[in-house]
Amino acid sequence: MFRKKNKHKTAAKVIGIITAIGVVSVLAYTFFGVKAYALPHETDAPSVSAKAAVLIDAKTGQIVYGKNENERLPMASTTKIMTTLLMLESGGLDTEFVMGPEILVEGSSMGLLEGDLVSKLDLCYGMMLPSGNDAANATAYILGGGTAGFSELMNRRAADLGMNNSHFITPSGLHAANHYSTASDMAILTKAALENPDFAKIAATESIKLEYGNPPYPRWLSNSNKLLSLYDGCIGVKTGFTDEAGRCLVSAAERNGVKLICCTLDAPNDWADHTNLLNYGFEVVKPVETDFNAPEDFTIPVVGGDIDEAPLTLERKPILMSVKGEIPETEFRIILPEFVYAPVKAGQTVGRAEFITDTEVVDTVMIKTAAGAHKITRKQPKALYYVIIDFLKKYV
Repeated sequence: MFRKKNKHKTAAKVIGIITAIGVVSVLAYTFFGVKAYALPHETDAPSVSAKAAVLIDAKTGQIVYGKNENERLPMASTTKIMTTLLMLESGGLDTEFVMGPEILVEGSSMGLLEGDLVSKLDLCYGMMLPSGNDAANATAYILGGGTAGFSELMNRRAADLGMNNSHFITPSGLHAANHYSTASDMAILTKAALENPDFAKIAATESIKLEYGNPPYPRWLSNSNKLLSLYDGCIGVKTGFTDEAGRCLVSAAERNGVKLICCTLDAPNDWADHTNLLNYGFEVVKPVETDFNAPEDFTIPVVGGDIDEAPLTLERKPILMSVKGEIPETEFRIILPEFVYAPVKAGQTVGRAEFITDTEVVDTVMIKTAAGAHKITRKQPKALYYVIIDFLKKYV
């Protein structure tokens, strides 16, 4: 349900914070007219081959399915999600670097040779598509001066994201003692990474033509993530494998306004695991259009108008994510300026309303005026000089 929580002001006028709990529909309706929604038909969660797995709603971070999701395990090349995110966040993606001998490492590669000229952005594609260990090592030296310095950057970013059961040693995911994460932490990382537009674009790319080398020449890179072509709505993200970690996979898919993130660690049948888990997720996670009755003071002051306050309305009904029929606790925040100047048109956008679940904004709805206001033009008094001149013209 929705209930009024408190009022406060920020740099803009915030005139309401409301909490959505979704427990007793009668009370909800009494406050602000929220509809009750019945639980969907029972859908059995699939069994998976993975040692650890998690499925989350990408908007709220809410766990939809979990299996040993907090168990610390090696995560192989899904590590490159972190490495790529750090490179993208460093900026200057067109900056080019000459490759040194540190790029020459074992395993998968984007085909770099010592002396090659390659940009930061090319390295990101090289990590995410063919899972280039050479590109990951190059990133470590560019950003951290080496793998040890870059490890510190990775762990610092992990701490910022709340990845409390992760520790990074290698930039590529090649096995190392004390290099581990969890399915849950990798989902948290992926959620943050997908909020970066460059990362989202790269993760969804099946193949791309780039130019790098010495001298640079055209070449094609292909994505190792088969789900991009096998699963309808797949938008990424990253494969991984080492003998110690087994098959690791992080995927994301979007359908009908629902975005899901799935992670499996040590999964012999990972393609099927992800297909089954994503299908399950789209069955039990649904967007819910929620009724909202505005508070009595849902207005904004008008300066210089024929009315003192203009009534407000939401552009549309807010949409929350229902997971297995339940809506998580959600704050509703209305943000407006202190006032608007006349004239004001009906339907004019003046602010926004935000739904926030666990500090994440899960929906934003524009606030518009429900009625307009005309500007009042007041006749200015004449200066004394002109009053005297008018008098003289009339009587002299």
